[in-house]
Amino acid sequence: MNRVERIRAALESALRPLALEVDDDSHKHAGHEGARDGRGHFTVRITSEAFAGKLPLARHRAVYAALGDMMQTDIHALAIEARTPDESR
Repeated sequence: MNRVERIRAALESALRPLALEVDDDSHKHAGHEGARDGRGHFTVRITSEAFAGKLPLARHRAVYAALGDMMQTDIHALAIEARTPDESR
């Protein structure tokens, strides 16, 4: 399983998204200081009921928590767009 698949699986398990996109942007950061250790740059767009009533910081923390150790071992940078189903309409 590659990193995008692992990110998807972790987010699907923890947050049960209605919509989820995970993009590997690592190729855009070749030579970047954070890319030298092998960790990647990713963008996550996620829609989940789990974000209802939560401020953006709490939503991001939920995504980070779902990814767990991958934030230390696989992910250098993570851009997050976290919405509720009502916000995605």
